[in-house]
Amino acid sequence: MTSTFLSVCRLLAFVVWTLLLLPPYLVLLAVGWRGYIRYVRAYFRMVNRLVGFDIVVRGRIETTRPALFIANHASYLDIIVLGSLIDANFVAKSEVASWPGFGFLSRIAQTVFVDRKRGGTARERDLLQSCLNAGRSLILFPEGTSNDGNRVLPFKSSLFAVAEDAARTGQILPVQPVSVAYTRLDGLPLTRAMRQFYAWYGDMTLAGHLPAALGLGRVTIEVTFHPVVTIADFPDRKALANHCHDVISHGLVTALAGRVDG
Repeated sequence: MTSTFLSVCRLLAFVVWTLLLLPPYLVLLAVGWRGYIRYVRAYFRMVNRLVGFDIVVRGRIETTRPALFIANHASYLDIIVLGSLIDANFVAKSEVASWPGFGFLSRIAQTVFVDRKRGGTARERDLLQSCLNAGRSLILFPEGTSNDGNRVLPFKSSLFAVAEDAARTGQILPVQPVSVAYTRLDGLPLTRAMRQFYAWYGDMTLAGHLPAALGLGRVTIEVTFHPVVTIADFPDRKALANHCHDVISHGLVTALAGRVDG
């Protein structure tokens, strides 16, 4: 079912496109250009086309800066999808920085790396808060890991503390839940078993997963931007995290079932 020829062609196109855009991007970073996020977004938009991703967007993307975008997480491919839609920096676990290839791309894209081990919460919260204070919006995957793409794992509420900290300083921080669902392959519903070709979890290796995903046809990813909330709407960060989890989970199930909320 996976085409080796198609996989190689897409991978080569991705590499060539990356190498073409990398030198001018590094120059722009060196001179302190603040519009690098728009450059990265344009880069990801072309990557989506090259690897066969068709993205359907529902809802309105929050444009207030800074903002906190909360999304479910099936694999590293989510970064290509969301990076093409949102002018924001990703928040990733520190291990990603050392990944071959993708770690380098993450670093130059100004990804915020956090250590999610116990004891680092206050330090990571301060790091995220400093980014928000600088006007940088953030994309956060609060599941803490990827999964099979058919469900949403429980959210870790600790990093939602940045919303509480913002409120204490009088800052109104918009929080927007986002559902990402891989729904169709070449126009046909993507089955639960087939979704594993795009989800990356467990003991899967990048070298084995990426060629398989790139060797399939055109996949449709439905991204739903849900209504914006703030920490002021909830008694504490755990209630905010639970709300985002429930909204995103409902959005995922709805998209996978082929239904669209009116």
